[in-house]
Amino acid sequence: MTKDTIDINKTVQEVEALLAESNDLPPALEASINMLLLVVKLLVDRSGLNSKNSSKPPSSDPNREKNGRSKSEKPRGGQKGHKGHNLEPIDNPDKITAINIDRRTLPRGDYIECGYEKRQVFDIRISRHVTEYRAQALEDGAGKRFVATFPPEVARATQYGASIKANAVYMSMFQLIPYERIQTHFDELFDIPISTGSLVNFNADAYQRLDVFEVLAIKMLRHAEALHADETGINVYGKRLWLHGASNDKWTLLAAHAKRGKDAMDEINILPHFSGLLIHDHWKPYYRYERCDHVLCNAYHKRELTRAYEQDGQKWALTMEELLDQINHEVKLAGGSLAKKECTKWRRKYRLLLKSADIECPPPEKGTSEIKKRGRTARSKSRNLLERLRDYEEDVLRFMETPLAPYTNNQGERDLRMTKVQQKISGCFRSKMGADIYCRIRSYLSTCRKHNVGVGEALERLFAGEWPDFIQEKLNELSWYAE
Repeated sequence: MTKDTIDINKTVQEVEALLAESNDLPPALEASINMLLLVVKLLVDRSGLNSKNSSKPPSSDPNREKNGRSKSEKPRGGQKGHKGHNLEPIDNPDKITAINIDRRTLPRGDYIECGYEKRQVFDIRISRHVTEYRAQALEDGAGKRFVATFPPEVARATQYGASIKANAVYMSMFQLIPYERIQTHFDELFDIPISTGSLVNFNADAYQRLDVFEVLAIKMLRHAEALHADETGINVYGKRLWLHGASNDKWTLLAAHAKRGKDAMDEINILPHFSGLLIHDHWKPYYRYERCDHVLCNAYHKRELTRAYEQDGQKWALTMEELLDQINHEVKLAGGSLAKKECTKWRRKYRLLLKSADIECPPPEKGTSEIKKRGRTARSKSRNLLERLRDYEEDVLRFMETPLAPYTNNQGERDLRMTKVQQKISGCFRSKMGADIYCRIRSYLSTCRKHNVGVGEALERLFAGEWPDFIQEKLNELSWYAE
């Protein structure tokens, strides 16, 4: 890495070489210099990290540049052949306003009615709607009173309806709006005061109603052909917990746990039963599940390769990044997978590149010191990446020949992304139960959207005691997945 035309890595290496040649330095001074060199390396490495060469989010990039759109020769708006979408008039408008001609503006003469021209204005009416249930009361000759039974959902003298609950949960759990702003929304627009406690209860009610959905989602993901897995840290009232995600293009399951590794994954109870393609970013605990085939995220590899090129000056890393993109381009052109002969050709290029990388980024030499250190000799990040790409070649390149194996783990990362937004808005979850409520509701809403069911409809049905059609169908087929 360079800073103001100074090659810092080269300078550090020269200092280390001088230290190795010197025999008259006091041990304490030599140890202090080595410690300072280590601190310099760590600070330099960290200062050059951004969203393109690490897992840092784009929002953390200082003075990040936005990709400007290149000027096109095409005119603005819809292009020729593009099918547009316009408001279409409806046959049964809610209100009809007649506009009569001021006959004083017409020339003298006799006129007959010959129809009308119409235009429609689409708008919304936002207002409070109160339904009063009046149960008939009868009394017999002996004075005994009989009252009609109220519907099961009408349990109190006054209560909030399903639409209010659905709207509140939508704003809280999907749009991530703070409780105070939700209260202002209901108070000012609908003249309906709602306490913070009621908003919490709405979310808790949705959580309880979704218990069946969570069981179903776990069963569906266990038997899926491909599964994306990822995890991210969350703040639960000042403590670090982990939010685990398991998903594919149809189902999403989020779960909060105190641990990050295999103990948490076993307790969530999906991966121990999974035997399809597991897509992840090489977090080692995933490899403890041996029933499945592993697919490594190449977007993650590309960030590491960029870091190796920018920070450590590893030219092979830039070439490897380009090679992976070339293979992915060929896979797309081929319709999802390459023929065996093509796979062999690209594997040969992949191995030859790693072989030449061994020369540019060799393994560390074992020290000649009489004091032998235990364990594996420390390696640079670039060397670790090189060895990982070599040792896990099959999992890195599985997307080349297996149609269901994706190039990246973007699906898993995308299903976790809004959690980071929630943490930025709220700062933390107030309790583990709050995190659990968030995970279960977000899992349900994410799954519904993947099945083209709108969030509003999904929540309305939930509080009405109904399931979207795709969930009801799977519940009816639950015997297929009996254990």
